Amino acid sequence: MQITIQKTPTSRLSEVDFDNLAFGRSFADHMLVAEYADGAWKSVQIQPYGPLSYQPAMMSIHYGQAIFEGMKAYRSKKGEVLVFRPEENMKRFNKSALRMCMPEVPEEIFLGGLKQLIQLDNAWVPEKEGCSLYIRPFMFATDEYVGVSPSTTYKFIIFLCPVGSYYSKPLRVRVETEYIRAAKGGVGFAKNAGNYGGSLYPTIEANKAGYDQIIWTDAATHQYVEEAGTMNLMFIINGALVTAPTGDTILDGVTRKSVIQIAKDWGVEVQERLLSVKELVEGISSGAVTEAFGAGTAAVIAPIQTIGFEGKDYELPARKETDFSAKVFTEISQIRLGEIADTRGWIYKI
Repeated sequence: MQITIQKTPTSRLSEVDFDNLAFGRSFADHMLVAEYADGAWKSVQIQPYGPLSYQPAMMSIHYGQAIFEGMKAYRSKKGEVLVFRPEENMKRFNKSALRMCMPEVPEEIFLGGLKQLIQLDNAWVPEKEGCSLYIRPFMFATDEYVGVSPSTTYKFIIFLCPVGSYYSKPLRVRVETEYIRAAKGGVGFAKNAGNYGGSLYPTIEANKAGYDQIIWTDAATHQYVEEAGTMNLMFIINGALVTAPTGDTILDGVTRKSVIQIAKDWGVEVQERLLSVKELVEGISSGAVTEAFGAGTAAVIAPIQTIGFEGKDYELPARKETDFSAKVFTEISQIRLGEIADTRGWIYKI
């Protein structure tokens, strides 16, 4: 598919302080834009990053047909630009699209367009350690109609953000037992905008109480650990890696999937199973739970220091370089930076 390119007359690159990058606040010069209408994708182009104009009756604003993904590109010491497992993000994006009655985006637009976009904005990929280029593909309904039905037209866009670290210190998280993120039969497995909109209020309440994030529990009983607001959750319990099984209510995280594969390759026992909050807090108290951490694109691996439940804080051991979470972070970091061989085929070279 032909992708037309309209270059910006003036780059904003010089306006960005790459030594002090906030997450998601700076945006590269260009974006990929594709339109879907009459049953087909068309008008695929790369254009300067900037405002979009729509009517107040645009359906995505009213009925929530909006999905997104998150990926990262890294600059290796050789100067190459490497993207970590974008094929998996494309698969999950299209899975979300099907659930939300939206058209799938073909590989030639998703990956082909992404490659051309990053090639054009190559200079926006940070060189500083710990920094990367965050990639945000998203799609939304564009019909002007206030009737409850799937839209017939859509816009697919990819924009780029140079970013620093998402979390700068071990996290304090609180178990949520009142509000829910997702229920069986719902859209918890999809990266649709509504999932995140609904999470904001309970997260802010947890922030006010001194916690960075919340641990979502199952909607039916609030007895079992599911995931955090921005990450899948993982634990080391009696030497085994334990994480909730994916399904209707759990996002099938790319980082999660990568951590599980590395653990298996290293001979670490992996248990994808239900983990009750009771087992978790008792395990922390007894010493059976030695590590807790989040896994996600934005955070990569985020160690958890404190878990709050029913007014009591349970403290995890201080993170050591020999811990599984520290070692798996190093492994993933070295793969994505091209410092060790990519034996699993995870790297997409730009």
